[in-house]
Amino acid sequence: MKWIPELAETELERAEKRYAQAKARLQALKNREATRQRKLDTRRKVILGGALMDLAERDSSATAMLDRLIRNLSREQDRKAFAEWETPSPAPSDDGAS
Repeated sequence: MKWIPELAETELERAEKRYAQAKARLQALKNREATRQRKLDTRRKVILGGALMDLAERDSSATAMLDRLIRNLSREQDRKAFAEWETPSPAPSDDGAS
């Protein structure tokens, strides 16, 4: 009957190992999902920023909004990114006067 405690201990060790592996797989899945969400969030921000910049080239109110957004950036490093950048100005409209 001595073999039962040894068997139980080995089975317990195997169960603990499987548990640790499952826990690691779960954490890896969570990390991948968090990375996917961050990438998607960044993509959305880039798309919206580009759309706003494009709109600012055609619409003076969008130009004013873009200018306000840049002026109100709170982080110094963010403001520096726009230091030499010129806010787009709407192209003059062609109202048919020739």
